[in-house]
Amino acid sequence: MTRFGFQLYSLHAVEDALPAVLDHVGETTFDGVEFAGLPTDPEESEAVATALETNGLAAAGTHAGLDDLEEDLDAVVSACRTVDCSAVVVPWLDPSVFEERASVEAAAARLTDAAERLDDHGLSLHYHNHDQEFVDLDGRPAVETLLEAAPDVGFELDLGWAGAAGHDPLAVFEQYADRIDIAHLKDYDAETGDPVEVGRGDLDVEAVVEAVRTHDVDWLVYEVEQRPDTYETLDYADEFVQRYR
Repeated sequence: MTRFGFQLYSLHAVEDALPAVLDHVGETTFDGVEFAGLPTDPEESEAVATALETNGLAAAGTHAGLDDLEEDLDAVVSACRTVDCSAVVVPWLDPSVFEERASVEAAAARLTDAAERLDDHGLSLHYHNHDQEFVDLDGRPAVETLLEAAPDVGFELDLGWAGAAGHDPLAVFEQYADRIDIAHLKDYDAETGDPVEVGRGDLDVEAVVEAVRTHDVDWLVYEVEQRPDTYETLDYADEFVQRYR
């Protein structure tokens, strides 16, 4: 059954400590959260774990930079174990990576290595797209080369960024549905290519919800980049997703 999650990057400018933010999410109908990054300090991780349990929230996943995974994998693994998080997501690769096949394949090799090391600890690795992955490379979107070269890495499809790049988000989803455990529910303006608040753009949300449920995707994670400094963002998100419960 697909669960609804909330990406905490949506509130990255809120001044409250992470446990306090989780208390606010706990007052909503969201089933869990995806972390924009987990604290590696053991005391802070324990406080986060306590807040998750107190609020009845699950950890859908956490973002972690590829450099961080290569330089201090043990710290990421330890934090994930503390908060009972099994999915690690690389959220970004520089746009220059997608300019040439060689650099895409090199990035895929790094991702594969990280995935293998995480798998040794019972964790899975996924890659989250923006729009740069959809530039043309050898006559097709560069993301296709990346995912083909890294078959052991899951794909966290950000539907809004796929749409902003000029692609049909649902078509991309169907193409990679068997690689997607977590999808980002983000909206976009097809005319400007900019992300917008969910429900106020061109994403067919009803069709997305139907598709992720049909393919039994684990998590549909709400994310927005507007108003990151106010809990009104969370309130709107909760009200919006309740329409699809």
